[in-house]
Amino acid sequence: MKENNMGEEKGFYKNFFSIYIALVLQNVVTLSVNLADNIMLGSYSETALAGVAAVNQIQFVYQQLLLALGDGLVIFGSQYWGKGKTEPMRRIAATAMQTALLIGIVLFVLVSIFPYEAMGIFTTDQPIIQQGVQYLGIIRFTYLFFAVTQLLLASLRMVETVKIAFILSIVTFFINCGINYVLIFGNFGAPCLGAEGAAIGTLTARIVECIILISFLVGKEKKLHLKVTDYIHFDPVLARDYFKVALPIFMVQGLWGLNTALQTVILGHMTAAAIAANSVASTLFLMVKSIAVGASSTASIIIGKTIGTGNIKRVMEYSSRLQRMFVGLGIFAGALLFLLRVPILSLYDLSPATKAMANSFLIILSVVCVGMSYQMPTNNGIIRGGGSAMYVMKMDLISIWMIVLPVSFFMAFVVEAPPEVVVCCLNADQIFKCIPGYLMSHYGNWIKKLTRDTV
Repeated sequence: MKENNMGEEKGFYKNFFSIYIALVLQNVVTLSVNLADNIMLGSYSETALAGVAAVNQIQFVYQQLLLALGDGLVIFGSQYWGKGKTEPMRRIAATAMQTALLIGIVLFVLVSIFPYEAMGIFTTDQPIIQQGVQYLGIIRFTYLFFAVTQLLLASLRMVETVKIAFILSIVTFFINCGINYVLIFGNFGAPCLGAEGAAIGTLTARIVECIILISFLVGKEKKLHLKVTDYIHFDPVLARDYFKVALPIFMVQGLWGLNTALQTVILGHMTAAAIAANSVASTLFLMVKSIAVGASSTASIIIGKTIGTGNIKRVMEYSSRLQRMFVGLGIFAGALLFLLRVPILSLYDLSPATKAMANSFLIILSVVCVGMSYQMPTNNGIIRGGGSAMYVMKMDLISIWMIVLPVSFFMAFVVEAPPEVVVCCLNADQIFKCIPGYLMSHYGNWIKKLTRDTV
């Protein structure tokens, strides 16, 4: 019996890290593109850096909505994968893709009609607005390509195929960085385009990664057997079940993305330098955050698949085992961010005041990383992956919209506290959400069987 337990435990860790490492590496390489963009734009112009950072908040909210659709797909579909049923998985994937493309079209139309109004949300500084509008005019064409890629990758995560995502992120990194180096500064005789050059690099990379991923699905994908015709059909029964899972996640991720964007709004209306400092700090923070994001996605896959097998006792064992791992990952993530901040900041050509502010932000975020690396994979991976997305939604609504944002607005515009204090307030939920996550995962009724056995 003991040997069987040891074998099972070894298999669990092997399965976890085979998925986890690929997802983390994919996120790190993808976000390395943003870091390279930031460093290049910071060297070109602090105003261009601030303008692009503001536009990227729109992109970030959009990305969170797509991630929510993908996470709902993985949570719901992985339970069918646990039962070995792929036909309903294809129908669910079609619903998720159709929804993502609709959102992408709506966003494209809105930013095309109201570019200056979109930028005006984040700052009143006209030079920053102008740089942002130039960037937005090109980057909006990435929205549909990005939607297709993200939902196809989520479909592959349902069946535990994750290595292709890492390969794509490497390709994207080299294409984007190469074009940026040429077009931002006008190297090798090319025109010096600044923010527009960065947008062209990103657009090119998005088109190439989409083409490569579709080619992989057509030629080498052997588990789901996805075809173009699968995306033409709509299954109302499975769509209703999918949205029951995805809608709470969609609301949570959307509100969290909006919360992150509002950080830029608040800081941008305090000082112009705060936008650039926040961009620098948040880009590095997001890279280290990949440790928590990867753990969250992996936990969601493992928990969902295990629930699909019907072994609830094993689900609880996995939950406890995962949470112990999350604590260790959190300590590692916080220390890593603290140590990386000095060498990374040295790469930026920023004013001393902006660089000092970014350094203060990163010290604060190092502490935030510890709590976030436990609460995010526990709440969004285990509890949400177990089917209790509504609980996570309610917790986020209360913490973000009833506590964090009101307090942050009060501190910024009534008390007129320094930006560093406001950043502490804006990220406080990453610490105190650890408690309800722990209580729910250990004592709550969070395991829900979501699949239709009759399908």
